[in-house]
Amino acid sequence: MTISLSDEARRAIALAEDVADVTVTDCVLDDEHDRVAFVVAAGDIGKAIGTDGQTVERIEDRFGRDVTLVEDAPTPEGFVANALAPAAVHEVTIEDREDGLIAVADVDERDIGAAIGTDGRRIELARELAARHFELADVEVVEA
Repeated sequence: MTISLSDEARRAIALAEDVADVTVTDCVLDDEHDRVAFVVAAGDIGKAIGTDGQTVERIEDRFGRDVTLVEDAPTPEGFVANALAPAAVHEVTIEDREDGLIAVADVDERDIGAAIGTDGRRIELARELAARHFELADVEVVEA
């Protein structure tokens, strides 16, 4: 699947890659909530975060806004679980429904709030990224 990126998103990716020395595969600019989200290549998330979060803090300082990092994955199930982190996701299943493919994430009851995020921001980002990367119509969170 080909992801279309604006010039601004491309510049953001270049800056994040330069600061963190990782591969960034996607970027979502969220001006409404003053944040930017990056999809980081599988295996690079630790390096992108850095010791005690120092690398991601440097990225945030350069952008002057909050930064969310999501680790890429080869499967939609793994990708959705990563997009909902730090929530403890026990399992993700893909269901073929009338309105398309839906990812259903079984989340530990203590982490439902973390999976949804403040004002639903984390689940909305997971939905947007899952649609972009795996053509999923929706992401649902259910209590495990």
